[in-house]
Amino acid sequence: MLIYSQMKIKDESVPATFVRVLFSPYLRRTGLCCIASIFYNFFLKQYKAALFPGRIPVTSVDHPLDEKIPFMPGKVKIYLDFVAFWVRTIGFLLRHCKRKAYKEVRDFIRSMGELYAFAASIYGRNFSTTNRPFYIKNLRFLLIHMVDPHLMCVPSLHAMVVILTYTSFKKIIKEMGEEERFKEQADELYRGAIAITEAILYVKQHSVNCVPAALYAMTSFDHSLFPIEAAEAFTHDIFAKVKNPSKEEVKNIHEHIVSLYKRFLSEYDNEKSDSDWKKPLLNFLKEFN
Repeated sequence: MLIYSQMKIKDESVPATFVRVLFSPYLRRTGLCCIASIFYNFFLKQYKAALFPGRIPVTSVDHPLDEKIPFMPGKVKIYLDFVAFWVRTIGFLLRHCKRKAYKEVRDFIRSMGELYAFAASIYGRNFSTTNRPFYIKNLRFLLIHMVDPHLMCVPSLHAMVVILTYTSFKKIIKEMGEEERFKEQADELYRGAIAITEAILYVKQHSVNCVPAALYAMTSFDHSLFPIEAAEAFTHDIFAKVKNPSKEEVKNIHEHIVSLYKRFLSEYDNEKSDSDWKKPLLNFLKEFN
């Protein structure tokens, strides 16, 4: 008998999950569309901007609070796990729920592809960057510098991806009536999402300004998955169990994230038919120019 509390999503095989999806007639097309969206909206658009600069404005979005967060190269492994994080989640659902989860998994894969396009609608109007150290003592950082031109900071796709993953997993197990069975895995994903969000700040891939933009984008993307209360709770768990930054600095970071998140929400009135969720972020980026 399986003891599900001992089953870890982190133990799932990423290559095996890709094979399982691509060899499934039901999931293959959605999986390929998702991969195409990721490459087009993240890699192709960035490289095009890097090779042909000046066509789209690039804004630096650093904040003084970034200096309170130490550069911790050792966190790079956690940061780079953000893709495997959601792929393993798919693998876990397919392995333990089998065909019962096929529709939900397909919807999740589709939403991941849509998320990249959603965020890219900001990048296509205004790229953003931060003061990222050129650190290559670790080969993982060399990989980052080689494949990521670092032009897509607001909103943080890294944070958006992990938030979509843990919230979608919670929704899926609830719809299947498996909340109690997979409670430990839901908690595992939430902790992982927090750890990756912390890591993007520790390795200076993002500024504290990028996080509230990501939270706001996620609430705009699917309010039922990530309402205001969830965004505030998520914020207050960032750096909640660390020694550095200090408690006082963490308090200031939390206040800044929540304040900026609420500002974006207040500027976007989704009750108005002509309201555009992008405007608060684009207006924010203009303030740095």
